[in-house]
Order: sequence, then structure tokens, then C-alpha cells
Amino acid sequence: MANIKIMRFVCNPLQENCYIVSDDTNEAVIIDCGAYYAEEKAAIKQYIADNNLSVKHLLVTHDHFDHVYGNDFVKINYALTPFDRSNETVTFGNHTFEIIHTPGHAPESVVFYCREEKIAFTGDTLFQGTLGRYDLPGGDLHDLVASLHKLIVVLPGDTQILPGHGEFSFIEDEAEWIKSF
Repeated sequence: MANIKIMRFVCNPLQENCYIVSDDTNEAVIIDCGAYYAEEKAAIKQYIADNNLSVKHLLVTHDHFDHVYGNDFVKINYALTPFDRSNETVTFGNHTFEIIHTPGHAPESVVFYCREEKIAFTGDTLFQGTLGRYDLPGGDLHDLVASLHKLIVVLPGDTQILPGHGEFSFIEDEAEWIKSF
């Protein structure tokens, strides 16, 4: 298995995490391209060029504006549109992400989970020490809590979570407060 490489770009006024994930095949995916400012777009484009990456998919954990600001930039530069979240998996290079449906923050929210690397891109469903907002249109606390419980059952404790905002954590570090809901 080729080791995965993850580069995080903190984008736009809401400090959204955009990730570029690649492996030694140089195939890559962009997750939640929230690039809003020209310098953010330039930094992403430069990173892709410097690492000779072939971007295969644009992945979106949910459609809130701060996570999709850069979708047109990706479409123009890499001829990609958001990947259909109704699929069960997405593959690039030597890696596969399982798509876990996690409604609650938004009805269409998903988590992208790479079992081999024990990493999960949780969007705004799960953050370090807290859950995502549920007071926005389409949000639902009951669904969000059910999604969080699903994640702590489905994902091993040593799975690293890479959220849509803030710093990374591990499922085992989040499980206790999630169980209290």
C-alpha cells in the first residue's frame, strides 16, 4: 500500500480546511475546496504543480458555501466537478475512500474514510471536541447525534479525523463525549 500524503489549506474568512490527498502514484483528490481568495487558489495550484499531481476527483463533504467556494476554480483548472456522493466508494491512486452518509449538519453530509490509512475526513459533522452546527437550514440535531454514534461504531478508535474546520483528532478521543448524547 502506498503511503498517503495530506496537505491542508486553511481557506476563506471561515477558516475552512481544504485538503489535497495524494499517494506515490501522484494521483490526488481535493476535498472541500473552500478557496476564496486569489492567494489561496494560487497556493493550491502551486502545490499541485510542484508535486506533479494528477487530480482525479473533487470531493465535497457537504454543500455549504464555505466548503464549495473553490469548486469553479477546480472546474476551470482541472476539469472536475464534485463527485457524486450517492456512490459507496471513490478511488484514486492506490487508495479507496468509503463514503459514510452522516446527515445532521446538512442533509447530504458525508465522511470520506480510508480504512487502510485509518483517516476520516469528517467535514462539519465532527470536530475536535464538538459536533457541527445543526441550526442551519436542513440541519437536524437528532440526525447529527445519530451520525456521530454511527461514526464511533463504524470507525476504529485509532482513526484520525480531519475536520472541515480546526485541528485533527482521533475517534477514541471524541468517543466519550459523543456517548454522553
